[in-house]
Amino acid sequence: MPQVIKFGTDGWRAVIADDYTFANLEKVALATAQYFRRHKKIKNGLVIGYDARFMSREFAEKSAEVIANAGITVKLADSIVTTPMISLLTKLENAAGGVVITASHNPAKWNGFKIKGDFGGPAHPEMITVVEKELARVLNRKRIPPGKFTFDQLMAKKKIVPISMRQRYLDDLATKIDIGKIKAAGTRILYDVMYGAGQSALHSLLPDVTLMHETFNPSFAGVNPEPLAQNLGELIQRMKGGRYDLGMATDGDADRIGAVDELGNFVDSHRVFSLLLKYLVEQKGMTGEVVKSLSVTQMVNQQCAKYNLIMHETAVGFKHICRLMTERDVLIGGEESGGLGVKGHLPERDGIFLGLFLAEVMAVRGKPLSALIQELMEEFGQHEFHRIDLHVTEREKVAIMKKFQRGVKEIGGYAVTGRTDTDGYKLFVENGWVLVRASGTEPLIRFYAEAESRDKVNALLAAATGR
Repeated sequence: MPQVIKFGTDGWRAVIADDYTFANLEKVALATAQYFRRHKKIKNGLVIGYDARFMSREFAEKSAEVIANAGITVKLADSIVTTPMISLLTKLENAAGGVVITASHNPAKWNGFKIKGDFGGPAHPEMITVVEKELARVLNRKRIPPGKFTFDQLMAKKKIVPISMRQRYLDDLATKIDIGKIKAAGTRILYDVMYGAGQSALHSLLPDVTLMHETFNPSFAGVNPEPLAQNLGELIQRMKGGRYDLGMATDGDADRIGAVDELGNFVDSHRVFSLLLKYLVEQKGMTGEVVKSLSVTQMVNQQCAKYNLIMHETAVGFKHICRLMTERDVLIGGEESGGLGVKGHLPERDGIFLGLFLAEVMAVRGKPLSALIQELMEEFGQHEFHRIDLHVTEREKVAIMKKFQRGVKEIGGYAVTGRTDTDGYKLFVENGWVLVRASGTEPLIRFYAEAESRDKVNALLAAATGR
């Protein structure tokens, strides 16, 4: 029988009632328990939380039951929480690790199982490798005996302990973001929760924030909870009305950020990354190394050269960035999909933190977001970016990837001047690049391109996709 439980770039994800079943979840939870039981902090237990997806609470309770029956104390979120809340609480509780039941930005029919390290960030790749080995042992068993105790019995024995996380997270944010400056500047924020885990998360810090789509809706109203321009039509339209200074959106588990300026222009994660890097160095006088996935703008390369900062480039997946953030003095690390980690917070993506940090930048600089972005372009040159996600069959996927593996000499009429195979195939052309890589969690191929004009980006992507 083929292995149906596969870990991708950020944990295990699968379609609910297909491969994501209680039976499979129990196996993954048991393998996770087997891995963590040898951890030096295991006496402090594991932290478990869940997002706003269909049956996430029930899946979290089942995971807690399995792990507690393995002899590990579980600190279980008492309500819907964001992934960064779990990462922070894992650290604050000095726990051995954490688990989040979430499929992040995936469509509503998916759910997942993210594993967090004791350092407050995604489990390192080598940690996941050991969990996968434990999972292989679990799957090889002819029979897995049921746990000795039920969920309610484990609660009574205090082997599963409900804990509140949201306010502790918000109290922590208040020590890292200059909330006073944001309030004093009168920054008007419109926050699109996208029906995700960010609901009810901001009002105690900024009571005047206007929320959109903050109710419980596991179908996400039919829109993928990923903060990209194509999913933020209503937010963009409302921003064009001129009533707000900053539009921010977070994904299903609120670890990714999407931004919209006061004119209704979508601000992609590349520009957010560069804007925050500029602020950290020039305004806050901070230093350190910079980490980016290979799908992130070359503008960051230019900034690192200007600021004389060491830059590391990794494969796609925040776990690679997180590892460097736990091993080196990293100022900022991030990926194309809206996830950024900043020195002084967590080695973790955090959409709410990033949205507030953008508001702080605007308040301190005394400029609207559109003007701050224009400053970047004037200083480092125009950088345009776009990504196309192409759903394909397995046969099509193999054929497309083989084509680029063999190599191409030109793309979209531009000569290929270089190539890297770190993760997929990245082809360089004059003043631009194209990246082709198969998703680690979904049946699709992602095509990315950056160049000095949108027309050139479109030409590169048209040639890459054949569409």
